[in-house]
Amino acid sequence: MQPNAADELQIEPDAVRRVLLVDDSRLQLKIVSAMLSRWGFEVLQAESGPEALEICAKTPPDLILSDWVMPEMDGLEFCRRFRDLPKETYGYFILLTSKSEKGEVAQGLDAGADDFLTKPVNAHELRARINAGARVVSMERQLSEKNRQVTEAFAELKTIHEAINNDLKQARKIQQALVPERMRVIGTSRVSLLLQPCGHVGGDLVGMFSPGFDRLGLYSIDVSGHGITSAMVTARVAGYMSSAFPDQNIALEKRFDQYYAMREPAETGRMLNERLAADPGVEEYLTMAFVAGDMKTGAMRLIQAGHPPPILLRANGKVEFLGDGGLPIGLVDEVSYDQVEFTMHRGDRLLLYSDGFTEAVMKDGQMLDEDGLALIFRKSVEAGGIGPELLEDMFWRLTADMKNAETLGDDVSAALLEFDAVQEAGA
Repeated sequence: MQPNAADELQIEPDAVRRVLLVDDSRLQLKIVSAMLSRWGFEVLQAESGPEALEICAKTPPDLILSDWVMPEMDGLEFCRRFRDLPKETYGYFILLTSKSEKGEVAQGLDAGADDFLTKPVNAHELRARINAGARVVSMERQLSEKNRQVTEAFAELKTIHEAINNDLKQARKIQQALVPERMRVIGTSRVSLLLQPCGHVGGDLVGMFSPGFDRLGLYSIDVSGHGITSAMVTARVAGYMSSAFPDQNIALEKRFDQYYAMREPAETGRMLNERLAADPGVEEYLTMAFVAGDMKTGAMRLIQAGHPPPILLRANGKVEFLGDGGLPIGLVDEVSYDQVEFTMHRGDRLLLYSDGFTEAVMKDGQMLDEDGLALIFRKSVEAGGIGPELLEDMFWRLTADMKNAETLGDDVSAALLEFDAVQEAGA
């Protein structure tokens, strides 16, 4: 050996500090141990595989130099068992051997050895092998640290995601509470509502209010975008169209300090537009179909502010699409709306709906559109559906023929008025 020349070689001090030397020859242990100690390593010694395994379990080494041929347990078996030990960091394993046949080298690699060193040990070659091992150990530790950081970051993100998910679940409950009743009988007519967000929360809103026995306000709203921002806007609009607090409902005006009267739908749309346009920081707009109806005479007044045209299904099966369009609410500062007047008769059904229905992509790759929805509407009626069940049947028919029924691409909502239907049904 030439220790003085070997001492000039450099090694990464932080990668390999503790070396375990395993050999049944005490002379070999003494020679190699002295060499390693002189280079600054902490040296552990073992004369057999079982003794070495005990040391590894208690004091894991950074690098192992193990003889191949040993009694009781040879170097290959020791290497296999060492690899099976639970450990936090990687241990580099060098087999000391006189074997050089390719098959024997392959055996060593299969057992988990990283490198080989021919006996008798040459100082230059040993130092070079340790340097190579140090680079591997260093890279492994860097990788382990990165993995640890990734694992911690993932765990933190998982915790954050769970918190957000819980908040969204609660937000969904709150949004569902904006539609406290899904069905109400007004006189001899029935009003039903459907609300199916595409996520935890959505931007659709349907609702009704009745300031008197024979008066009805019915609306379908779709806020631009999706998710939390849109849901917050729907919550704000729900306050403007509240059924529980008529004094806050902009569609109503108090008269003679005694009762609330319905405003004209065009005036309601203008006032709602004024409110939204004045809200600082709100960039979202909404489309709306709003109907004010006299439940005695069947006289209805409608505005269609950028919303899909309501479908009027007559008792005789005839379909009419209502509305002349109009600008969405909150898009521009000043706007006016044209009213559409029509009359409903016994057995007629009026459907307000969001574009989550008509823009749904079906199995043929085409959107459902208004005519397709009218067909679904008629089929659900012919199937005997009434009230909320009719709307649920329509939603089922929609999803059954959608291209991707598992994931809604948009919120789906609807409001249904069955005029003079309760009396007809014998209720």
